[in-house]
Amino acid sequence: MAGPTTAERQRSAPGGSRPPRPPRSRARVRPRTLILSLIALVLLGAGGVWLLYGSQWLRVERVTTSGTRVLTPEKVREAAAAPVGSPLISVDTDVLEDRLRKKLRRIDSVDVERSWPHEISLKVTERKPVLLIEKGGKFVEVDAEGVRFATVGHAPKGVPLLELTPDRENAASSLRRFDSHRLRREAVSVAGALPAAVERDTRVVKVRSYDSISLELSGDRTVAWGSSEKSRAKASTLFALMKAAPKARHFDVSVPTAPASSAS
Repeated sequence: MAGPTTAERQRSAPGGSRPPRPPRSRARVRPRTLILSLIALVLLGAGGVWLLYGSQWLRVERVTTSGTRVLTPEKVREAAAAPVGSPLISVDTDVLEDRLRKKLRRIDSVDVERSWPHEISLKVTERKPVLLIEKGGKFVEVDAEGVRFATVGHAPKGVPLLELTPDRENAASSLRRFDSHRLRREAVSVAGALPAAVERDTRVVKVRSYDSISLELSGDRTVAWGSSEKSRAKASTLFALMKAAPKARHFDVSVPTAPASSAS
């Protein structure tokens, strides 16, 4: 019977090749290390909560305002009623924004932001009047969306007056189809389309019916506008017509593709 081969003798001999060892398992995390890590995380979280809510370092100390034109910064800050002295993180910016829009209708939009570590900033955009409605010796300001947002004692310079004067012959039928609110919106649409140069010279926007809107300009000039439809085209036509006929006193852009002007 044949004896062991050379390779078998080498494997059995001391120092010969041995079968590979199984890989070592990863070192186990000691319970003490795990407990210490958890304690550190809890302490770190508690410290962060205390820093944001309990410490005196991150509290509201200042409220700043920007963007005001007619409103004063003091009035905006007073209406906002920001919680000075409270933790900055706890301030609900949405609540402050809603409060400002409800209390001050002159505000069109507002952004409330936290400015770390101690400040709240109020960035205000005010509504711009495009028309005025005279009422009881005072003036109601109307913006480009038809919102009546403020009543003032003196008419702001450069803002035309709205006159709703329904045609007596057609007043009943016109008002049944288009109430005063709708006619006011039509006038706002016309005023919002005027070029800046024409807007400065516009004194009155007169509405007799839906399709009978006219403008009274400085220098005893008038403009027959028609309805508010195609107002952008009518505005461009009027601007070109006024440049072409600077001495004219009456303009008609009710049909913008066939405008007319006259000196009398």
